[in-house]
Amino acid sequence: MEHIIDLDRYPLHMPGSAAWDALVRQAKAWLERDGLFNLPGFIRPGALADVLGHVHPRMAAESFHHRRAHNIYFKDAVEGLAPDDPALKKVETANHTLCHDQMRGTALDQLYLWPEFATFLAAVMDKSQLFIMDDALAGLNVLEYRPGEALNWHFDRSIFTTTLLLQEASEGGLFEYAKDLRSEDDPNHAGIADLLEGRITPTTLAQSAGTLNVFLGVNTAHRVSTVGQGTSRIVAVLSHYDTPGRAFTADEQMGFFGRVA
Repeated sequence: MEHIIDLDRYPLHMPGSAAWDALVRQAKAWLERDGLFNLPGFIRPGALADVLGHVHPRMAAESFHHRRAHNIYFKDAVEGLAPDDPALKKVETANHTLCHDQMRGTALDQLYLWPEFATFLAAVMDKSQLFIMDDALAGLNVLEYRPGEALNWHFDRSIFTTTLLLQEASEGGLFEYAKDLRSEDDPNHAGIADLLEGRITPTTLAQSAGTLNVFLGVNTAHRVSTVGQGTSRIVAVLSHYDTPGRAFTADEQMGFFGRVA
């Protein structure tokens, strides 16, 4: 993996070593403080260029154009909220997607299937073990946000999300979040309405291509802002779970990818 990952900075290949333990402790500290952590320069420039060389023509010819209007909860109704409550304001998400089966043999595929990658993430998340998805489409996705497209405000279903930024947008396409906007004990519908109506200023996360990011998004609202003219934003999403055999339903595959494996 040394041709893909900067193992000198990020020794994921040496679980239990002093350097590995130090990286895990630092990542945990960042998660505790910020709800996320970044590893800049995680993927080597040559591997990144190879991945983009694979992605660009396939995005142009094979990607699925996903577009939907939704509220921040991705639910038709929320208990305790009237249909016209400002916390249920509709927003739009649009992007182009490549699935795992379209990325086979690439550096991203090798990273996702590498056991030490899951071992590192498990240690950071205090899990005994993490597993890749048993899904030909959903485990590894590459998303492109072209001019006029965005990933709009939402909460994640999974405890954490792992992404690798492959290409920065020329304008816009910035990751923004409102940390701990809700909690298990407090849905904070009023605060969510404030965010959607612009009365809360989100935090903007600066990232460069090649950065690995792990983010706790269950209670932190987040989005990718609308991309402007010029270069698009391209990001890989690598999904792990603490139980084996996880897969999307056929309806979920059709909704997110336009086809069923």
